[in-house]
Amino acid sequence: MIPFHLTPLAQAIESGFRTLVMGVINTTPDSFSDGGKHLDPDVAIVAGLKMFSEGADIVDIGGESTRPGSVSVHYKEEIDRIIPVIDGICYNNPEAVISVDTRRRVVAEAAIKAGARIINDVSGFRDDPGLVDVALETGTGLIVMHMLGKPKTMQIEIRYNSFPGDIYEFFQERIQALEDYGIAKQSIIIDPGIGFGKTFDQNLILLNRLDYFKPLGKPILVGPSRKSFLGKILDQPDAAARDTGTLAAVTASVLRGASLVRVHDVFSAVQACKVADAIVRERVSP
Repeated sequence: MIPFHLTPLAQAIESGFRTLVMGVINTTPDSFSDGGKHLDPDVAIVAGLKMFSEGADIVDIGGESTRPGSVSVHYKEEIDRIIPVIDGICYNNPEAVISVDTRRRVVAEAAIKAGARIINDVSGFRDDPGLVDVALETGTGLIVMHMLGKPKTMQIEIRYNSFPGDIYEFFQERIQALEDYGIAKQSIIIDPGIGFGKTFDQNLILLNRLDYFKPLGKPILVGPSRKSFLGKILDQPDAAARDTGTLAAVTASVLRGASLVRVHDVFSAVQACKVADAIVRERVSP
């Protein structure tokens, strides 16, 4: 596998010429966004291929729900859910860039063997130290997300000494630790973790102050898609009905410096990013 920092995708992220779009496939029965729509591998494969045809640069595939209050599943079940999907997408589209959403080394190893090129860890590569070894050995990209606590408890007691200063310090520590371990500087992407141990107001602060994290020198990924803070703004309890609100959050993210956005509705997000990019860069991306 070509090291991630040498791939065209990594170079596109580093160039900053346009915002990249990551589609989301949750192969879980309790996904907050679609209630298990992609639990069937065949359905998930078709959905992933459709996302690429609509302009997705990456498709992120996860087999364990990390919604607030969720509990962990056995690693074998996680593997059984995601591997057929990664296999199917890569078989039909060998150039597909797949990200695996996992906190476990054994799952990441299986996903990379099936064709995944990026590891997206909501724990910021803290839960399983072996996950960093996998990234180092295979040259995959890393998405380091900030989460307060664990998915089961992260929204119960939200407390920071400084916000968003604590998150900035978290990224400083994680970036330094990963680079000291040997991870290439250009392989690291950071994600402030919208909805992962943040209050309603704090989610808005993060979106409005993404440029606060720019001095870290890493591409910033933002995942506001269908999140509960949008439901509160829109008075919309149905997560699947929040796609228009998601586009507003995506546009704001681009205007504030996001390099990548993680969404469920790829087609609309690609269009929104093209317009926002043209405004920010005062030119149209090719």
